[in-house]
Amino acid sequence: MSENMKHTVLRFAIIFLGIAALFMLVLVKIFITQHVEQDKWLKIAEQQVKTNQVIPPTRGKILDANGNLLAASLPQYDVYMDTRVEALHLGGDTLFYHYIDSIAEGLSRILGDRTPLEYRQAMLRAFRGKTTKERDFKICRTRVNYVQKREIQKLPLVRRGYYKSGFHFEELHQRTRPYGSLGRRTIGSIYGEKGVGNAGLEKAFEQYLHGTEGISTRQRVAGHMENIPVKEAVNGCDLITTLDANLLDICEKSLRSRLEITRADWGCCILMETHSGEIKAICNLDRGEDGEYYEMMNHAVQRVEPGSTFKTIALMAALDDGKVQIDDTVTVTRKPWPYFSVKHTDAHPMDTMLTVRSALAVSSNIALAKIITRSYEGSARKFVRRIEKMGLMDSVWCEIPGADKVRIDVPKDTVTLSKMSYGYSVELSPMQILMFYNAIANNGKMVRPMLVKAIQKNGEDVKRYKTETVKSSICSNRTLADIQSALHDVVWDNHLGTAAAKKWSRKAQSELVHIAGKTGTAQLMEHGRYQSHRHRMTFVGYFPEEAPEYTCICMINGPHNSGAYDAGMDCGTVVRLIAEKTMAYAGVYVVKDGKLIFKKK
Repeated sequence: MSENMKHTVLRFAIIFLGIAALFMLVLVKIFITQHVEQDKWLKIAEQQVKTNQVIPPTRGKILDANGNLLAASLPQYDVYMDTRVEALHLGGDTLFYHYIDSIAEGLSRILGDRTPLEYRQAMLRAFRGKTTKERDFKICRTRVNYVQKREIQKLPLVRRGYYKSGFHFEELHQRTRPYGSLGRRTIGSIYGEKGVGNAGLEKAFEQYLHGTEGISTRQRVAGHMENIPVKEAVNGCDLITTLDANLLDICEKSLRSRLEITRADWGCCILMETHSGEIKAICNLDRGEDGEYYEMMNHAVQRVEPGSTFKTIALMAALDDGKVQIDDTVTVTRKPWPYFSVKHTDAHPMDTMLTVRSALAVSSNIALAKIITRSYEGSARKFVRRIEKMGLMDSVWCEIPGADKVRIDVPKDTVTLSKMSYGYSVELSPMQILMFYNAIANNGKMVRPMLVKAIQKNGEDVKRYKTETVKSSICSNRTLADIQSALHDVVWDNHLGTAAAKKWSRKAQSELVHIAGKTGTAQLMEHGRYQSHRHRMTFVGYFPEEAPEYTCICMINGPHNSGAYDAGMDCGTVVRLIAEKTMAYAGVYVVKDGKLIFKKK
């Protein structure tokens, strides 16, 4: 072998051995990484992994007809201090100890929930803590609003930002109602942190209010989580309702004042604009265990036996079918009227002969039972079909989830028919009763009660709702005029009217605004039996009677005022107060220097 070949082989051998040595080093490094330093590198990898995070949208606002906020999602913040930040530990922890007192004093001044000493001790515990949870701690017990957040960010050291102070904020949106409990059950509520509507308008319009979630890539960098948006969140739409915050206040105060007198189980009140069908106020108050009244259940859309307010519906059917005339007469007595297996009685017994018109004014059970049984005995199906033609039983969509449908079944016997004539064995919600009486006020035209006017995005309409006609005419013009005259007498016939003024009460009769309407009282069924000492009272009416602008219903359930009850005195008074205050709010009249001045008729 030549000398040159020997040198070449030697060089290749050295190169081969070098490559082999490097390969062995790589294998050793892989072994060390996988087995000796595994935990260390897994921890580093975990810190650097990018994960997708949902960006929650801001929920849309709910506003009244005048643009006042009824519900809105306002930003609130959890305040944290991460004492692991490297800057706090430089120079023998001098930065932390230099500013701890001024930060503690500032937090105490801004939040007022702890003393400066308590804040100082909390920060010291975190600074000396060993676990991540101890050292990155929530510094405030409660969330702070935007103004408080800005004040905290101005504090010494905190103003330098997260990497110097360790202070950081987690933004959350809290659903708030500026008007408190007003219309709470109608406006609805949402599931806590989930931000999903679970009642009222919040639930019914969830798809519009919620918005669309965005997506961000979240990465931990130098101990701090950074969000990099990939898809921006789309905020929810705003809901423009027909409600009026001022009228809500009027209705709630008027109802509450009467409930506190009667000590009833619950009461509800609805105010509706006659021509448009717009609901201006809904109030539901239940008596709590402490004796105070709160918005708990939406009684406005839950069906009950209506009592004597159904007499108007029954009489309208008989008049429109030509079974009876408004001036026909019917005999009533103080004694119960036996009809097969039942005995019908009157709340205001008398021995007399009443016209059909007066029978409605005095709300005679006996008279109405005689009229309806004589008109439809053997043809009860025709009676129910006539009511169906009025539009009352149409399946009308309601914005409030869980709203009950009308229940008016064809009676199987004439005894049930006789009870139906004055509001038993049938069930309607206060909203449905209101819709019917509003049609009487609206010259026979039945419109659907509406709670939402528009859905808007950035001030532009996404969807706008218009008045929906359920029935162009619920009865003939002659029948309508007859019913209107009878409802006038309920309030203005001081001899017979159940809502007319008496010595001890003005009831629904007002000197400021003329009201027409109907009272209703029904015994409550408990444990399968009607309770003679437990009642549900109602008054539903419209005003001003000459040119109706509003229709209003008040229902009070289970008064406890020593057994005394009177639908005209209790519910009629509530509607009268609402009517007077509503007309004043509308600018019809003002009181100046103790004198009443009408600005318009």
